[in-house]
Amino acid sequence: MAIKVYNSLSNQKEDFIPLKEGEVMMYVCGVTVYDDIHIGHARSIIVFDMVARYLRYRGFKVTHVTNFTDVDDKIINRANEEGVPPLELSARYIQRYFHEVDALGVRRADIYPKASESMDSIVKMVEQIIERGYGYSTPDGSVYFSVDRIQDYGRLTKQKLEDMVSSGRVTLDEQKRNPMDFAVWKAAKPGEIAWESPWGVGRPGWHIECSAMIREHLGDLIDIHGGGNDLIFPHHENEILQTEAAVGTSLARYWMHNGMVQFKDEKMSKSLGNFFRVRDVLEKHSRQTLRFYMLNTHYRGPLGYSEEALQEAESSLKRLWNNYRELQAYSRQATGGEHMSEVLERCRQDFTEQMDDDFNSRGALSAIFQMVRETNSAMAESRLSAEGAAAAISLLEELDQVLAILPDDKGSDDVDILMEVIIGIREELRRGKQYQAADLIRDRLKDAGFQLEDSGKGAKWKRV
Repeated sequence: MAIKVYNSLSNQKEDFIPLKEGEVMMYVCGVTVYDDIHIGHARSIIVFDMVARYLRYRGFKVTHVTNFTDVDDKIINRANEEGVPPLELSARYIQRYFHEVDALGVRRADIYPKASESMDSIVKMVEQIIERGYGYSTPDGSVYFSVDRIQDYGRLTKQKLEDMVSSGRVTLDEQKRNPMDFAVWKAAKPGEIAWESPWGVGRPGWHIECSAMIREHLGDLIDIHGGGNDLIFPHHENEILQTEAAVGTSLARYWMHNGMVQFKDEKMSKSLGNFFRVRDVLEKHSRQTLRFYMLNTHYRGPLGYSEEALQEAESSLKRLWNNYRELQAYSRQATGGEHMSEVLERCRQDFTEQMDDDFNSRGALSAIFQMVRETNSAMAESRLSAEGAAAAISLLEELDQVLAILPDDKGSDDVDILMEVIIGIREELRRGKQYQAADLIRDRLKDAGFQLEDSGKGAKWKRV
């Protein structure tokens, strides 16, 4: 079955056919590094980590590029407030970004280009835009892209030029020929960080850096361009124009956009002050809980954030973890004869079908939980064989290459062995009618996060 991707450019699902067989070039817009990342950033980071993981799971060689905007008005303003050079400030937040991305269980992108280190590529692209008649310089040394030269501006937003409204990063300027023209090179203000260019000392506009970085690291045309749907206009719309003007070809075959995280029905953002930093959330919840919460909703839809929603995700995830732990313990003492091969293969097929359908991670999780229910039932009735339990464990770990939601110590049997010893001691106490001591062990284990469940076949344990 072919993978289908919802292409924001066509507004429909399309068969995914990469430019080069077996290889995928993917660029995802990164963050402006003037503060810590928040949950809204984390959703895009986790979503495209999942996309890259799944494409690799399906056998593709993926080159994943995510940029850093490390030169920007917000960075300059924050640096001035703190009395430090702008690049020193951005370098600090880049380090913190990597620390938090690692804490989220995200596999790092292959390349992380920075705007400050891409000036040659940016200047070259601006020169080509001017040479081809799509840009013009102004007396102060800025360069603007002329939207009047474009016949189909608005192809991503499906709006006409005259109906568009600026999203905030497009500013009015008396030097513009058209109010919707946007800066590809900005003349430096006194005291600002700047670089030399044919038009004077300045720095790149926001949109041009991504077009230039894509071309430098991946080529003129790539397979997937991703980011949050708040970037569709003006950022991604303008990226398309710049690349086509400078190169003469399209920028990306597939445009993928994740939905926004919302808090009380508003988009989560620093400008609105309704954001939650990743590092603060990870003090209360595991990275697996946060990933499960993010992936249990289709990536294109909005995601409502609340502490209650995270607690629900944690409760659901515990059911998966308990099944995983019970399978590990059961595999060492199983007496049943059912391998459940059909159940496991159906899970794998359903998981793949859901993920092939525009990376439907919610549907993929449903396939896993169906297997959890069936293996739990087989263990409760002592039907599952040791081989079947081992195969179920192997399948969970295989699929977790995509999701990364199983426990960090999934490869260790130490906890299982220790719990078996403790349960054995408790059983000896009960046989000796030392019920108070046996109950004390049960209560202390519960305080430590382990719940014992007594049955006619002996005690079982699970994490709580």
